[in-house]
This record gives sequence, C-alpha cells and structure tokens, in this order.
Amino acid sequence: MTNQTATIPEESKGLPMTAKWDPEKLAQEEKFLQELEKKSLWERIRGYAKLTGPAWLQSAMTLGAGSATASVMAGASFGYKLLWVQPLAMLLGVVIFAALAKVVLTTGERPYRAFGRELHPIIPLFWAIGTIVASIIWHFPQYTLAGAAAWDLAQVAQSAVVAKSDPAQPTPAENVEGKQPLPDGSDTAKTPKWVEYVVKYGVALCILAINIFTVWNYGSHTRGIKLYEGFLRWVIRIVILAFLAVVVWTGIDWGKLVRGFFGFYVPDTPDGVTVVLGALGAAVGINMTFLYPYSILAKGWGKYHKGLAKWDLFSSMFLPYTIVTSLIIIAMANTVYDGRDVVRTGLQPVQAAAAFSALVHSDLGRVILDLGFLAMTCGAISTHMVVCGFTWCEMLGLEYTRRRFRLFALTPAIGLLGAGMGYPFWMPILASAICLTMLPLVYLAIFLMANKRSYLGDAVGSGPARWVFNLFLLAAITVTTIGTAVQIKVRVVDPVRKLLNPPAATNQAAPSQETPKSP
Repeated sequence: MTNQTATIPEESKGLPMTAKWDPEKLAQEEKFLQELEKKSLWERIRGYAKLTGPAWLQSAMTLGAGSATASVMAGASFGYKLLWVQPLAMLLGVVIFAALAKVVLTTGERPYRAFGRELHPIIPLFWAIGTIVASIIWHFPQYTLAGAAAWDLAQVAQSAVVAKSDPAQPTPAENVEGKQPLPDGSDTAKTPKWVEYVVKYGVALCILAINIFTVWNYGSHTRGIKLYEGFLRWVIRIVILAFLAVVVWTGIDWGKLVRGFFGFYVPDTPDGVTVVLGALGAAVGINMTFLYPYSILAKGWGKYHKGLAKWDLFSSMFLPYTIVTSLIIIAMANTVYDGRDVVRTGLQPVQAAAAFSALVHSDLGRVILDLGFLAMTCGAISTHMVVCGFTWCEMLGLEYTRRRFRLFALTPAIGLLGAGMGYPFWMPILASAICLTMLPLVYLAIFLMANKRSYLGDAVGSGPARWVFNLFLLAAITVTTIGTAVQIKVRVVDPVRKLLNPPAATNQAAPSQETPKSP
C-alpha cells in the first residue's frame, strides 16, 4: 500500500476563480478542523455548523418545481403513507455525494479532468452535456411554477379587493376556480390574457434579477460565495416556515406520521409502484452531481474538510430536503387526500394550494403555500445558473474568470419563457432521455473512482468500514438504476409511443355519436 495519491497536474488542482483564497485563513481553518476531530461529537457538530455551505446549493437545486409536484402528488394520492420514500431517496444520494467528496477532497483535483484521465474522456463530456441540458430544460418548469404562484396570488388579491367592496361576493376560498361573477360584472376567468402575462413575466423578471445579482457575486469573490450561501439558507428557511405553518394549522396525525416514515408502504397498483420507484430514482439530478464537487473546491476545501463535508451533506442537504418534502406531503394528506389511494397525476402545486384554501375556508394558507412555492423556484433557478457557469468552463477547457462565469451562468435564463407558455413537448423527453440515462453511469463512475487505489492511495479505506460503505454505494446505484428505468419509461417511452401512435379520431368520436351525454 502507498500513502501517496497519483501525480496530479498542478493546473488541474483547485478551482482558480477571480479571487485568490487567503492562504492564512485556510490554514487557520484546517488547523481548527484538525483540533476539532479530537473533540466530542457534540463539539464537532457545533464547530461544523459555522462552516457549512456547499450542500445548501444541493438542497436549493433539488427543492424546486419537481420536488413540489412530486410531494403534492404523493400526499394527495396516498396521504401519510409515502413519507418514507423521499428521505430514503435522498439518503442514497448523500452516500454518493460523500464518495464524491472523498475523491475530490483527497486529491484537490477537479473531477472533469480526473474522471476523463482515470476512466475515459467520454464520461465527463456526457456528464457535462447532461448537466447543461438538465439545467436549461428543467429551468422552464421553475418559472412555470413561479408564474402560476404569482398569478394565483394576484387572483387572491383581486378577489379580496372585490369582496371588501361587496361582502356578499364569494371569497377566493369559496371561489377556488375564480369563475364566479364579480360584482362589477367582470369575471376573474375572463381577465385579459395580457394582464396574466404581465403578472407572470413581471415576477419572473424580478426572480431572474435577484438571481443574477446573487449568482454573479458567487462567481466574483469569497465574500460573494458567503453572500450567496446565506441567500440560499434564507430561501430554504422561508420554504420550511411556509409549509410548517400550514401543517401546524391543519394538525398532525402522529400515529400516521410514524407509520408513514417507518411502515415502508408500497402501493398495490402499477401506477402506485411507479410513483415510488420514480421518486427513489429522481431525488438527485445529474446537474447536482456536477455542481457539488465544484462548490466545495470553490470554498477552498481540502483533505482536512472531510468530516465537515459529511456533516454538511447531512445537515444542509438531507435534513432540509426531508423536512420540506415531508411538510408538503403532510399538508396535502391533511387537506386533499380522500383515502382512496389513487394516483392523482394531474394535481399541480398551485391547484393544491387553491383546494387547501377552500377546505380550510381561509385564503391565508393559500397565500403561504404560494409564497413557499415561489421561494422553492428561486433557489432552484439560482443553482441552475451557478452550475452552468462551472460546467461550460470545464467542458471548453477555459480558465475561470469573472466575465466567463457570469456569461455562462446566464445559459439557462431562456427558461424564463416558461412563466407564461411552458415548454415544447419534446423538451422534457430530450432532457429525460439524456439525463436519466447518464445518472446511473455517473454514479458508477463515482464508485469506481472512490475505490481506485492507484489514484487515491490509502484514502480508499480498508476493512469492514470500506465494505459497508461500498454496499451502500452499490445499493444507491441499484435503486437509482431501477428508478431511472421507470422514469425513462414514463417520461420518454410512453410519450413517444403516444406521439407515434395517437388514438384514432373515429374512436374518439364514436362514443359521442352513439351514447347520449350525461346531464
């Protein structure tokens, strides 16, 4: 055995951004962490809490429109019963990120170059392409959800103003669809379309402006990174507080809560099983795997930060994700779930907020949920921008500069169009085909690198601890492979099959000709 890692070209190490790290500050931090390793678990946790950061980016990226929709569907379809799925899915993701952190922090080398040299150049190339494609295409639904939440808030405000002028008129809680006539003879459903576009795109532009400011600071200097990480912390806290308020309002069935987390209920229908397997394979996106190692290198972390990285992943990624998704599921279980255990695929987050408002006879919960959804999209949008700033530089072999990072970070901004018009049919199919196919392969590459003794030396580990960790890694790879296979069938194969073999028009028309319509 050797204690030496493979010789690494100096230009491949670290992450040269526009600011130079303060060597004295990093030396002090490393000394602090070395001393912390000798102390009790509680003292280590207290010390680590002051230095966490990169995993917050992962939380913000995964807590977006996709997580919101999946959690709403799980709670509305199965109540508390699927609470165990999201934590398990994210725990498997944390295991993979821990292995990736071990590789990067041991060597200090940027993974794009390391994976290309140690495995095969095609792997990081497709990893980067998948990351950019995912960040651009999944940017659209973030703005779609943001626009829908903003328009829903506008409708609540409009109805509140009308109700104040004429108390006899229904409130938004009584008028969920917003289609009852208003006192002045107008109708919220007949509001000019341009007004809706102004609201949706106005809010979308505000979100983009906020994120440009924070992301450009991230790519400029160490203080900018601290500012950006602080921004994400507060975004996630707002999300947690919003959904926590709704759950406290509606109450918690503690017996169902415990059974939901530890009963490991699996639906007995094909659609229900698909929901579970899809969630297990989709908690982590391919762009998250690319962003994480670059975010820890951007912090200047090295081999003495391994313990901190593990705590960061648990406290800043696993816990926030579990808390937010669980709160959404509980809120939907308390208000929308009807006890039938039928998959409600058509229910969107903003529709769920409106339904919740009607059930509790108050608009406050609807407003809180909409604000929570807005905060979720804001965090996801910013991390998509950050990862594009890193990925383009690596893929094109360019040195990091402030101007390049800022320019490349704007790549997914085209997703702003999704605020009012969504995206073309082919976009999610393309993204799913590329990104879901690559994710298990990236996981496998991380596993191989974490066990490559010629590259990591003794850092690969030994004895039972190494084998147990590898078993967890293999479990994560297996579950993700099965989950992504299910996702590919649902998101790629089935839509393409429907596109190529649409139902015959005669078959659709026949029932209406032979069977009278129900009154």
